[in-house]
Amino acid sequence: MSKPRFRMTLTALAILAALGTGHLLGQRASDGSAIAATPVIANPPAPTSAVAMPDMAGIVARYGAAVVNISVTGKSSSREQGGMPELDPDDPLYEFFRRFGLPRGGQGGGQGGGHGRGQSAPSHSQGSGFIISPDGTVLTNAHVVADADEVIVKLTDRREFKAKVLGIDKNSDVAVLKIEARELPSVVIGNTTNSRVGDWVLAIGSPFGFENSATAGILSAKSRSLPDGSYVPFLQTDVAVNPGNSGGPLFNLNGEVIGINSQIYSRSGGYQGLSFAIPIELAMNVEQQLVKHGKVQRGKLGVTIQEVNQALADSFGLGKPAGALVSAIEPGSPAEKGGLQVGDVILAVNGREVINSGELPAQVSIMSPGEIAKLRIWRHGANKEIDLRVGVFDDNKLAAQESPAASKGRLGAAVRALTPQEQRQADLKGGVLIEESGGAAARAGLRSGDVIIAVNGESIASPEQLRAVIAKAGKKAALLIMRGENRIFVPVDLG
Repeated sequence: MSKPRFRMTLTALAILAALGTGHLLGQRASDGSAIAATPVIANPPAPTSAVAMPDMAGIVARYGAAVVNISVTGKSSSREQGGMPELDPDDPLYEFFRRFGLPRGGQGGGQGGGHGRGQSAPSHSQGSGFIISPDGTVLTNAHVVADADEVIVKLTDRREFKAKVLGIDKNSDVAVLKIEARELPSVVIGNTTNSRVGDWVLAIGSPFGFENSATAGILSAKSRSLPDGSYVPFLQTDVAVNPGNSGGPLFNLNGEVIGINSQIYSRSGGYQGLSFAIPIELAMNVEQQLVKHGKVQRGKLGVTIQEVNQALADSFGLGKPAGALVSAIEPGSPAEKGGLQVGDVILAVNGREVINSGELPAQVSIMSPGEIAKLRIWRHGANKEIDLRVGVFDDNKLAAQESPAASKGRLGAAVRALTPQEQRQADLKGGVLIEESGGAAARAGLRSGDVIIAVNGESIASPEQLRAVIAKAGKKAALLIMRGENRIFVPVDLG
């Protein structure tokens, strides 16, 4: 064997020895020389199957034609504030003017006239929508078409139709339009029940006027409550949604619409990774009522609720923070008639759990007035069932959610009894007024002017009673207080 060939053989042996998992095939060529050794893996790894990527293109191809561009013309004042005309936030030019203001000479006057300062001038804005029936019913956001003089719906094939606004529901931000056409492409309506956080989702709309733009991401959260007072349990996504996307559909990977893109959280006016969609079940309930009755009727319990945090859960003996804590009950409401009490924690409605307090208003709102709501509540350390006949929601407040801001001694507060006049003004039969807050009370957020109504469910009528109840309360106590006109629970760690 020649030296080069001998060195190659030694090299191959060294490699196999390092691997420790193979052997040499002792074959020779016809001239008797050895063939280069081939390693054989004793236990080869199983082949990995390729991970299939979501078919976004297929969804766009099938349902993109059912997504429409909506152009709105209305009346607005041409007054400027710092060079900023009053444009709809969904207008593609809104962000431009917000950043740079009006160009010189563009404020009216000059040759060609224009509208003087403070006069009425046409405004133009754009949004998105989607066709839900072949005969021309279109869903969009209420804020897209509110106060519109004319609404034009443009299809992907460039046809344009003047739309009739069948109804607007500002509480849910849903609007229903109708265009006179037949055999139109339409979407498939899905539901959010089986949607999971982390699922792929796809949005189609007209961001900044770029029609039929597709963006994708994942479902970031469900039943998200926003601080705008809305009862809508929003779907949160990280899909790129910008001004002009409002009213467009949010698809799951089955090509079904599960939401209407409605809002973004942004400090710049553009997409920053947080977008919110109205669940399609809520939107379709609103659509059906608007088409049938011209208005939306919602259920009402007549309660003020707040979130249950860990401290409140410990105070009430709950195994975990969950449900909606009742902090006030409207006189004569279904809640009062049905026996609901302040301090009850509503854990489920008609068998459906209430994990976050924001889920309760949404569940009640879709119920018809007069319908029976079966509530599972937590009261005095035990579960209890209560049946309520749902009332009619006739205010802008369904079930308000208040956030807790929330003799000295253990509590650390100097208190005095309310005078008879103060009790009449506050519509109370007892209560003590906090004159100075310190210690545990101050750490919990109690402050001068708060009125303590009850501690751990026991009504408080005097400072002496307050001290006695606090003394036997253990390490934690839940105080029901009145602050202004609001009643809220505040958990206090007594140490």
